[in-house]
This record gives sequence, structure tokens and C-alpha cells, in this order.
Amino acid sequence: MTDNAASTDLTAIIDAGEAALGIEFGSTRIKAVLIGPDSAPIASGGHEWENRLEDGVWTYTLDDIREGLQDAYQEMSKDVFEQYGTSIRKLAGIGISAMMHGYLAFDAEGKLLVPFRTWRNTSTAQASEALTELFSINVPQRWSIAHLYQAILNGEEHVPAIASFNTLAGYVHELLTGEHVLGIGDASGMFPIDSSLNDYDPVRLEKFDAASAQHGFTKKVVDLLPNVLVAGAPAGTLTTEGAALLDPSGVLQAGIPLCPPEGDAGTGMVATNAVAPRTGNVSVGTSIFAMVVLEHELKQVHLELDPVTTPDGDPVAMVHSNNGTSELDGWVKMFGEFAALAGVDIPRYKLYDTLYLEALKGAADGGGILSYNFLSGEPITGLEEGLPLIAHTPGTPLKLADFMRSQLMTIFGSLRIGMDILIDDENVQLDKLNAHGGIFKTPHVIQAILAGALNTSIAVSATAGEGGAWGMAVLALYRSKRAEGQTLADFLENQVFAGSESSVVAPEADDVAGFDRFMVKYRKGLPMVKLGSEQ
Repeated sequence: MTDNAASTDLTAIIDAGEAALGIEFGSTRIKAVLIGPDSAPIASGGHEWENRLEDGVWTYTLDDIREGLQDAYQEMSKDVFEQYGTSIRKLAGIGISAMMHGYLAFDAEGKLLVPFRTWRNTSTAQASEALTELFSINVPQRWSIAHLYQAILNGEEHVPAIASFNTLAGYVHELLTGEHVLGIGDASGMFPIDSSLNDYDPVRLEKFDAASAQHGFTKKVVDLLPNVLVAGAPAGTLTTEGAALLDPSGVLQAGIPLCPPEGDAGTGMVATNAVAPRTGNVSVGTSIFAMVVLEHELKQVHLELDPVTTPDGDPVAMVHSNNGTSELDGWVKMFGEFAALAGVDIPRYKLYDTLYLEALKGAADGGGILSYNFLSGEPITGLEEGLPLIAHTPGTPLKLADFMRSQLMTIFGSLRIGMDILIDDENVQLDKLNAHGGIFKTPHVIQAILAGALNTSIAVSATAGEGGAWGMAVLALYRSKRAEGQTLADFLENQVFAGSESSVVAPEADDVAGFDRFMVKYRKGLPMVKLGSEQ
């Protein structure tokens, strides 16, 4: 088929409303991906944004959210018009995804009561500890219920007026549909889920109500939470107001079905075909998390592991690191500034490729250079405040290769701590571990370092660079296909990933040993970071 013929076919698909759209709100970028009935990406758009620290709270404004949503959609629409000479009027489905957790609290009129508290905040230690003991499962600081309970414990002024609270994905979905619902994977980061019911755990709901009533909060928490939906379930349709928000030109029509909104962990599982038991994935971005689908619930409470679910409700252990690639991106940007001062204009992608490939020439343990990427607090390592840090012994030669190797390894330091617990203490078995995120667009490098960090083979599919927005579009497509009777796992295996290409990098013995040596130094240096962050 010629390129012109392929373009004509895709134009017909778009005009017939057979394409599906996924939009994901990441920490630094909002991405919109349009896919065809075969799940292949056909257009995309994005919007850069950044959270801000205001009055000690990491946040985005509601205007940030609305404007970013609209801009990402418009950029994707522009891409459609430039490639296919047409405009989007209808779609097979739309899905909204975003960073999980956090706290968006509204009154009965839908007014936001306090600035959005994102997952990045580590201000709920008291609530996290109390709820972990109350529920007998780990309730991390970033969970929505920890934010609510901390507000109750603090006696915050807005608490009596709360009529509902939500995650970012749930909020955007409600803007588009008017429905206060949430996909089960995202919901599992708000409140504990009972996977046998595919709903909030009723016993723990009662325990929370009893505990919060002792502090004067008498509302039933289940009345405030969004309703839980599994992948493929109807989740409302695009309203006239929602269509106008996405496309002020008025071309996009109302009535398009939406699938349940999901968190970025769930879309990462979908994007890597890791929703069945004994599979897992690692998502690498501003934050990093590994999701391992379990054959049974965790045996013990581990503060380093989060009990969440797949988009269709199976239990999952999450190892979550608040800090990912942001510090690394800052260093790469600085090297680009130096190149510009030297009169060399290096494209952004080439700058990353060059520095990443140089890292492979470095010593397997970083050559005596120890790096920490903690821009914010990191509960898994016991840090309440962030402090990026680089240390080395006086006699250590300062080589670019070793420096970059250390920067890439430290990304996975916190992740390694949690995975050691999951594998060694819980004896969880993994058949495969897939990875995704834009960082994997540079071939082999990050896969090799991650394989050494976890001592397991790392697979990256051809669509891995598309990330969660593509995964969300797939969930939107599954919503339209669910009537065919396929489970999500079957749909992914038999239709989405059938015959798909992937690269697999096995761990090298030298890389494994080198990362082990790096981790010895990493763990020993954590008290130094903690002391510095407290100054």
C-alpha cells in the first residue's frame, strides 16, 4: 500500500469516527494520542506544564488543567489536519488518564475548596501512619484518603464543606461527562479496594467512618468518593459542555462514549501488556513505579509497597518512587547550554542519546560518583524533603561517563529497595517485566541499566515511547470492543500486542554486580541526604 493510500484509509477511519483518543496528564507533559481500530497511533499532540510549589504545596491550578487539556487536544487535531486533511467530528471512544493519588476536594456547588494537592506532597505522615495501622495495609502519604484524613486531623476550615473529592483523572472526566466515576486502578490509589467485589473495601470504609467521627467528621466517606468502574464499563458520554471544552471551534460532536478514567499506573500496565498475574511493568518518568500483578494478596504490611489493582481489578503490588527523571533532565539541559555557548547546536534528542550512550562507557558502579535525584520527599527512603546531591571521594577521577552512569543508576535506587522486598520477602514470581516511558527511546541504554538494577530481563515494545496516553487510548478502544466478550488481558494479548515487536535486554553479570556495589554506597549515603534536607 502506498503512503497516499494509507493516508486515505486513515482519513476514512477518522471521518467515520472509528478512531479512539487517549489523553494523559503527566507531571510535565499532557499528551493526546489518537489510534486507529488496530491500536496503532495515527496522530498526537502535547502540552508542556509544570507543577509549582505554593505555600509549601505542590500544585496545579484548575486553569492549568483546563488550558492544558484544550491545548493538547488542539495540537493533536492540528496533527490530524496536517497529515490527513480532515477534522475530528466523532470518535469511537475517549479516555482520560493522569497522575494518581492527590486531593481535589469540592463543595456541593462544585467549587474547589483548597488548591489541588498532588501526589508529590509529603505532608500526610500522621494520617498515613494512622490509616496504615487502622487498615492493616500500607496507606502511603500520597493516597487521597490520607490527604482527607490529614485535613480532618488538622481541623482544616474546608473540611465541613466537602461534598466530593477526586483524583486529577476523575476530575477531568467529570468536566467532560458530568459523571463522578473512576476506574478501579485509579480508585485503588484513593481508598483500599476489595478485588473480590471490584469496589471499595466495605470493612475499611466502616473503620474510616468510625475513626473520622472521633474527630467530628460525620459524613460517610463512600458518599464523597467517585463510583468505581472496571475497564470496559460505560462511564458516560461527552456532554455539549465537554465537547466545547476540548474543541472550542465546535467541530467535535457531543455524545462520544468515554471509558472509565484511569491512573498513570494502570495505563502503564496496559501500554506494556502487563495486566495478567505474574506479569509486571516499570514506568519511568517524573516519578517511577513498578507494578507487579499478584497471584494473591501480600502476606505482610510493607511500607515500601502499595496495594493497588489493574484496570480490571486484579491485585497489584506497586513500588513507587516520587523522584524519577526530572533531576537528570536538568543536567542534560545544562550540558545543552554549555554546547550552545561553545557554538554547537545539538538537537534535544541527540543530546540525550549522546549522554546516555556515554554512560555505557562508565564504570558499572558509577566509578565512585554517588548521585541522588531527590527533588521532593521520598517516603520509600524515609526522606520528608527533597535534596538532589552528588558526592565523591577526593581521589575519584571526574569522568563524564561515570557521572552519567551514576545519574542513570540513581533513578532506580528507590525502586530497587522496594523490589528487593517484593521478591525476597514476599517471594513474588515474575514471568516478564516490561518497561515504558520516553526515556527508552534511546535504544538499549536504560534497558541495560534497569536490567542490572533488578537482575531481570527488561522488555520494551515498539509502542513503549508512546507511554500512558497510548495505553489510555487502548482502554477507550476496549470500551467499544468489550461487547465481544474478551477480557482486558485477552484483548491486549490477542489484538493489541499480537505480532508486536519488542526488544529484550538480559542482565549482564558485570552490570548486576556494579549496581549491587552502587546500592551499598547508596544506602550508606542516605543519612547524609536526610541530614542535608533537614537544614
